[in-house]
Parts: sequence; C-alpha cells; structure tokens
Amino acid sequence: MDAIVVENIVKRFGSVEALRGVSFRVRRGEIFGLLGPNGAGKTTLIRTLLGLLRPAEGRVRIFDMDLERHPEAVHRFVGWVPQERAMDPFLTGRENLLFVAGLHHIPAREARDRVDGLLELVELTGAADRITRGYSGGMRRRLQLAMGLVHRPKVLLLDEPSLGLDVQTRRRMWWLIEKLRAGGTTVLITTHYLDEADALCDRVAIIEQGEIRGLDTPDALKQRYGGPPLLVLEWGEPGAHGRRQLIDSLKALPGVREVAERAGGVWVRGDDVVAVTRAVLAECERWGVTPARLSVRQPTLDDVFLAMTGASLKESTEEMSA
Repeated sequence: MDAIVVENIVKRFGSVEALRGVSFRVRRGEIFGLLGPNGAGKTTLIRTLLGLLRPAEGRVRIFDMDLERHPEAVHRFVGWVPQERAMDPFLTGRENLLFVAGLHHIPAREARDRVDGLLELVELTGAADRITRGYSGGMRRRLQLAMGLVHRPKVLLLDEPSLGLDVQTRRRMWWLIEKLRAGGTTVLITTHYLDEADALCDRVAIIEQGEIRGLDTPDALKQRYGGPPLLVLEWGEPGAHGRRQLIDSLKALPGVREVAERAGGVWVRGDDVVAVTRAVLAECERWGVTPARLSVRQPTLDDVFLAMTGASLKESTEEMSA
C-alpha cells in the first residue's frame, strides 16, 4: 500500500492555476522530495494534502482513505512541520510539546513520556524548560519537528525543513529525517535546495509552475536528463594569448556537444569525457594555453531542472530571494 496517492490535483486561486493536474505516489517508508523554486506550487500542494485547501479537481488518498471522505485520516496518520514558526514563544519547549499532546487528546502520563522521548530525539533535553523565545533558529526548527511527531504519525510532511539554517544545523536536520525514515516513518519534504534533495530523497518529483515535470530517483534523473559529465577548464593568467582560437577549435572537435564560456574558464560537454579531455589538452598545447585547472563535474539536479524547464533552479531561487 502506498502512503500517499495524489491523482490529477488542480487548484485555482481566482484566475491563477496553482496546481495543474498533479499526480504522484509516495511509497511507505521512503523520503519523497518535491523539488522546485519558490512559487512552484509546493506549499499549495502540502496544504492540499493536509485538507487545508480543497482542490477544484482530483483526489488525495492517505493509506487508501479518500481525504475528502475521511478527513480524520490526516489527524490519525499525518504530521506537519510548516515553514512558519508554529509555537508559543512564551512557553518552554516542553510546554509547547505538551500543549500539542493535549490537542491530540493524549493522556497526561503518556504525553509526558512521549515528550521526554522527543526532546531526546531532537537533542533539546537540556533546553526543554527554557522559554522558546530565547531558542536559536536551529533549536526552534528541531522543536517544530518534535511538535509534528507528538501523535506518532505514519507520514510526516516537512515544508522546507532546512530553510534559513546554517550548514551544520541543516546537516543535523538531515540526520534526524533519516533517523525517522529508518524507524518506519514516511517523509515528504518540499525543498529548493539541490543538495538536500540529492542527499536525502529516495525519489524526487520536480515541480515547476504547478506541474510535475519529472519523477524518479535523483541518480536516475541525472542519468536521463543531466547529460554526460562536464569538463571544466579554468584559465591561468588573465588575458593569455590563444584563448579565442582555443575556444573556436573546441567547438569543432568531434564528439563535443557543447562549449560554453564562463567567468574564468570554459565548459565542454561531450559524449566520451575521456576522449574529450584528451582532445582538449591537445588543443590547449596547440594554442599555447596552459589551464590553471582541469576538472570533471558530474550532472546535477540543477542540470536536470534546466533540461526540463529551460531555467536553472539555482538561479531562479536566487532571483526570487534577491
């Protein structure tokens, strides 16, 4: 049985179609990622899965229960960690968790035991009785994760789980998510971080402008859409003689698909990276150009996104954040 089945979901806000026939399945016990820039429809989809938004068309099933007919399935099976802070800053970490336990009608003694276990899981035992207003961003995010787990959900929805966190705290969050999956929890995350999707997700759905453009494992997507490895040639001394002739000659090499000038160097993509590397080195010698560095870059999920949408996810996200 799949944990989540989404079938042809359409959601409109006035004349804006935020979701356009979205369909996918999340298997039990996997980490499933929705990868896309801000505004792609990720949060709208999460809110639809939670029953907070009603789709114009399509349906959602959670553990084979139709969400519209059985909204209680969300309360029974699903935990949610939103982007926004969902805690009382004037309560302690422990009090916030006990409050959530009360909302789920968990008996007091059992609630205390669960809260103690969750505080240990998210490494907040030592800060449990401090007012959360004084928590760091990473501590708040870990507490939010614990709040989403109080009722022991079988499915956890994480909306941008490491948004705004520093590298070290992001890695700790990833470790917690992987630990949940190892314990049998199905996890669906939305993210626009390429490394997060690549490192965490068993499968990834690429969403853009309310549509699923591709869905598979990160490695399979990179192999299918990312193209062959990229040879990165970095210039040595600025303005050295022969670079223009070198670039023109690289474009004419057999087996070369693409030559792109970049700041500080040139990128070359070809069918056989070994053969292309040899040919590039020969052309460098021919034109008297000594590269400062020559390296091979494997395809990334950003290459996949670019191939599917015609735009770089990294650049799209940076533009929206500017």
